[in-house]
Amino acid sequence: MTVHPAFRCRAQHRRERARTVMNIPAPPEPTDDTGPVHLHVCVTCRRGLPASDSPPGRQLHDAMQARAADNPQVVVHEVSCLAACNDGCTAVVAMPGKWGWLLANLGPEKADDLMTYVAAYGASRSGTVMPSRRPASLSDMVRGRFPASLFSGA
Repeated sequence: MTVHPAFRCRAQHRRERARTVMNIPAPPEPTDDTGPVHLHVCVTCRRGLPASDSPPGRQLHDAMQARAADNPQVVVHEVSCLAACNDGCTAVVAMPGKWGWLLANLGPEKADDLMTYVAAYGASRSGTVMPSRRPASLSDMVRGRFPASLFSGA
């Protein structure tokens, strides 16, 4: 249903006009998709530590894989590098039809809290989990987001 411009708030009208004029994609439409959440964990992240056979990124990946083993709603992938080396262990959480997020300042010690965040992300309509709904240890983890159109699954 189209609402007459006179009945929309001025800010909403400006945003819609800017998207049209500048060809900016609209935010993703909320989805009721119950497909799995994909968590891509950088396994090469060292968090400033010397090289080792089991860097903290690998430990985080393994911890998340263990927690997701019995949960078909979470798929954990390993990634060689997410190019955010100054921000500790990093991961990307994504799902078709929802905003995707680059997360940082992670580590194996935050695996339980990250799993709580992943569950909240999966339950959200657009992929946005407000800071008040995140575990306190993950309050500073968001480094960026990307549109749902960049993620099609796996």
